[in-house]
Amino acid sequence: MTRVIASRPPTLSVLAQTQTAILLFALQVTPVVYLFKGTNPTDWILFAVIYPLQFIGVGVGLHRYFAHRSFKTSRWFQFVLALMAASVFGDAVRFAGKHRLHHRYVDSTNDTHTPLKGFWSCWYGSLLDNGYTDAELCAAAPDLTRYPELMWLHRHSRVPGLVLFAIVFLIGGVSGVAIGVLLGLTLVLNQSSMVNYFCHKYGRRRFDTRDRSTNNALIAALSFGEGWHNNHHHYPATARAGFCWWEIDMYYWVIWLFEKLGLAWDVRQPTQEMLDKALIPKSG
Repeated sequence: MTRVIASRPPTLSVLAQTQTAILLFALQVTPVVYLFKGTNPTDWILFAVIYPLQFIGVGVGLHRYFAHRSFKTSRWFQFVLALMAASVFGDAVRFAGKHRLHHRYVDSTNDTHTPLKGFWSCWYGSLLDNGYTDAELCAAAPDLTRYPELMWLHRHSRVPGLVLFAIVFLIGGVSGVAIGVLLGLTLVLNQSSMVNYFCHKYGRRRFDTRDRSTNNALIAALSFGEGWHNNHHHYPATARAGFCWWEIDMYYWVIWLFEKLGLAWDVRQPTQEMLDKALIPKSG
């Protein structure tokens, strides 16, 4: 039975949380409806173009760059990464603050999305209200709040996504939006949530971290490498989540490509000292 631990007091009203929940439900149901109703080639061309931008914006941009600063880039490309994330209503400042607080208080009372608070809180609840004020989230990301363009996106986080909706609607109509934009948004949302939930409950632990993080090969395959979560919690600052050759990490491949193109540099790699530190002895 899951042990429920106390949460921080909510920072949003019940009405605001309900409105967000309805919006999340509508955004995810719409592409499912059109998958059954029928699609056309334009829908899937839009999906093929937009989905990579969405998952790169979230996995490489929000997580490995903004939250953990695992590589360096130019100011203009930093903004491009933030815009990619904003296409699925991701906010670089808010996400970085929230995720850094997750690592600071991992699997404890103040963790924003620990599965110890239950499935709902971990999967969707923290999206409705993570218990932290905007000021607290910004305070956890002072390196980002100094950029006016990132703070503009922070204050207007829905604008890029709505602009994308409008452009795609002009190209492909409602079905184009449903498949081209919302299907990718649904996948990205649930890919992130499955890591938060399953990779703190099920899998194998290579490193003796202070939390319940695990490496889960299935989740890693479904989330482009994020499922090597015990590795990540052992050394969050590295650009790689997959430490062994067989731990496929597609997000790192993207960072590697950015480095080769001159878009990223000072890419952090796991040192041998970190790989040897806190290893859990193999049984048998």
